[in-house]
Amino acid sequence: MDKEYQFANLSSEDLQQVHNLEKQLSDDKGEEVILIAYHDQNENKKQ
Repeated sequence: MDKEYQFANLSSEDLQQVHNLEKQLSDDKGEEVILIAYHDQNENKKQ
């Protein structure tokens, strides 16, 4: 089964949380961490 993903539609508050987590993980790991938010297009088609 092929998965189809699109970028998740996040609010500005959600984006701020993602950026905060990116910074925390980057600081902890000592290297840049970038998080990408997707949603599964197939989940919407099942309904």
